[in-house]
Amino acid sequence: MRTCWVLDHPAHVRLLTGQLQTSETRDIIVATRRPEVEKMLGTSEGILPRREIIWVERPIGKAKRRKALQRLRTVKKVFKDALRNGMPVQRVVSIGAPLEHWAHASIRKHRGSSYERWYISDTEINHLAHTLAKKYATDVVIPTHWDSSLDGGFEASVGCRIHRLDGLHGHIHLKPQLKSKHVRNPPHILVRRLLGDGHHDEDEIVPIPSSAWDGCDVTFVDEEHGIEDPWKLDSMLSSSDGVITQSVTMASEAVILGTPTLLVSSAKRGFLDRLERDGAPLFRWQKPCEGDEWLNLKAQFLAGIHLTDALEEMSWPEALNQFNALLSADVEE
Repeated sequence: MRTCWVLDHPAHVRLLTGQLQTSETRDIIVATRRPEVEKMLGTSEGILPRREIIWVERPIGKAKRRKALQRLRTVKKVFKDALRNGMPVQRVVSIGAPLEHWAHASIRKHRGSSYERWYISDTEINHLAHTLAKKYATDVVIPTHWDSSLDGGFEASVGCRIHRLDGLHGHIHLKPQLKSKHVRNPPHILVRRLLGDGHHDEDEIVPIPSSAWDGCDVTFVDEEHGIEDPWKLDSMLSSSDGVITQSVTMASEAVILGTPTLLVSSAKRGFLDRLERDGAPLFRWQKPCEGDEWLNLKAQFLAGIHLTDALEEMSWPEALNQFNALLSADVEE
């Protein structure tokens, strides 16, 4: 089955790496121009097979409507050319990015039962994307901990097939790792701050004062500058003594790997609630970083860094096997 894989975010590259490694040589990739995605695909020799890549812009900022329309035109032309050449794209797979589904569905001959459009999400508040996805997707994949009270009615109104994964996206592309019980002096902290220009995170940003990492040895992996080698993010997270971040994705991946994490964000997600229920070393702060309450939480986080040996190992759900089973089915050509 010829597939278009949509890579809109560095976490999406990691999530779909296993699928891309076994993909067909005639598959195509639609990739968004953002520094970490470009860096990952530019340094993927030995990790990902060579595939045709169509680069598109991220529809954000003042010109987001123009960028979205240009992206639609670009991808639609790719799909039309593929159909005309006798090698139609039969399946589109994306994580929270519905524009490629729209482009695919807009071609009348792609509306038959032999064509699939998979929309994967773990972010309930991505309402605009959900609205488009439920119009054009044939299959929706959401986690069992999905919080429908945050999704704007998406789950209740989806008319296509819904598949559920037991686990976080990190459980698909990460692997359990043994974490050193030795904490360096001073502690080594990974810090990630966001630009806050995304569709759903612009209202979630809570500024982090530099005093949050006073007395620590800090490595900055801010969104503005990216990570030197994004493929090594998992080893960076697991080898750090702690993480301070505005990114919910990084926070979830860090605590899955057993690294105490201070998440400074007003974001609400079902997977954050699940991590707290599962006893993950996650410290959440959702208000301005000031006052005694903030200082107390920061102190708890720093103390928690030295208590990792007391943490019980978190269970690792079968999300990877479930994910592979969902996306391995082919249609007859």
